[in-house]
Formats: sequence, C-alpha cells, structure tokens
Amino acid sequence: MNLRDRLRGLLVRLYARRVEGHLDHNQVPKHIGVIMDGNRRWAKAAGSTTAQGHQAGADNIQEFLGWCSETDVEVVTLWLLSTDNFDRPQEELVPLLGIIEGVVRSLAADGRWRVHHVGATDMLPSDMRTALKEAEEATAHVDGILVNVAIGYGGRQEIADAVRSMLLEANAQGQSLEEVADAVDIDLIGSHLYTSDQPDPDLVIRTSGEQRLSGFMLWQTAHSEYYFCEVFWPAFRKVDFLRAMRDYAARHRRYGG
Repeated sequence: MNLRDRLRGLLVRLYARRVEGHLDHNQVPKHIGVIMDGNRRWAKAAGSTTAQGHQAGADNIQEFLGWCSETDVEVVTLWLLSTDNFDRPQEELVPLLGIIEGVVRSLAADGRWRVHHVGATDMLPSDMRTALKEAEEATAHVDGILVNVAIGYGGRQEIADAVRSMLLEANAQGQSLEEVADAVDIDLIGSHLYTSDQPDPDLVIRTSGEQRLSGFMLWQTAHSEYYFCEVFWPAFRKVDFLRAMRDYAARHRRYGG
C-alpha cells in the first residue's frame, strides 16, 4: 500500500469516528433490511471471478453485523438469494449456494447472532435446508441480534405463502369460506408472514447504486425509510454504514402521513 492509500485510509477512519461520535443512539433503527447488491460488478471491476465477488460479499457480512451490534440494532434481514436467482446459470448458482451455506454456518458458529430463515424452503437444496435448520436450532438461545437470512426469498412469494398458510389454518379449524373472508385483515395476513412477531424494517439499505426494492419485503416495508448507496456490497465500509444511520436519524418519519 502506497502513501496516498494509507493517508486516504486514515482520513476515512477519522471521518467515520467523527460521524459515529455524533450519532444519536436514540434515533437508531431497530430493524435494518439489507439488499446486498453489486458482488458481480465488484468482481468485474477488480478483475476477479463472479464466485470471488460473491465470496468477497459474504466475507463482509460478519463485519457489518458487528457495526450493527455497536449501534443497538436488534434485527437485521440480509437478502442473500432471491427466488429469481434460481434462473442464473448453474455454473454461477452452484458456487453461490455453497458460499451462502458457508455464511449460514459461519453465522451460527459465531455465537453472537440468532439465525432465522425467511424464504421458500422447498426451493432450496437439501444441504441448504439442513444448514438452516441446524443454524436456527443452535442459535435459538442466543440473546444477540436476530439475523434473518433471506434465502430463496421473494416478496410476492412471501405474500402468496402467507395467504396459503392462512387458508390452510382456517380449513384445519373447520371455518367456512365466509368466515375466513370476514376474518381477513392486515394483522391476520401479517401473522402468517415469514417475519411474524418481528418489527417491520425501519431502514432498508441497498448497495451498488440501484434505486429499487426488487420485491424485497413488499409487505413489511410499507413505512420503511430507504437508503441507496453507490458502493458495491463487497466494498461497503463502516463509514458507509454510519452515513446511512446518520441519514436515517435526520429524517422525520411520517408513516404514510
């Protein structure tokens, strides 16, 4: 590393410390959703393979969760694999699934996080389902941040699954169609989502410069604040995280008003 890079790194650390010092912990989001975008573009810019880009993105997750724990965040949802990702070529999908399975096992082994899967389990390979089940069981007692790993996740799929679960439950209870229709409300559907009994995201961060949700938590983000960051996910730094937190704290949430 040359002198210019060392000076730049020092200035970034000093700036991050300054931003952190002015951060109001009373204005910290309790639930952060993260659309970790840009692994492939980061790899292309770095002259690396797509798999190396995905691995670099995976390597950034533990550090990100560490920053969250320093600022009193309680729930983090990481979108690791969408339902649309299953349409990718097998030469990319198979290594990606292996990397994501490694992330799940690493989160469980860390001991600081409580792991919870959100997504369509039946879409996943058996090894992934096993890893998720073991991670949830091994971390059920952990009192740290609840980490939702969104794998095989799509917002429309989640709502469809919630309605299906609601109807099956009503049928098992012997309810008529009219009784089901009379009972349907926002709270009932919400209780059948993957994130039932969890607070909705206060803040959604998307990296790579894309300014859309792409189906991420369509139901839960009705009143969320959004922060779009130009940085690719593997290059997302603490200073970028702190800027997102500062931006969130400066907003006046109106909850649709």
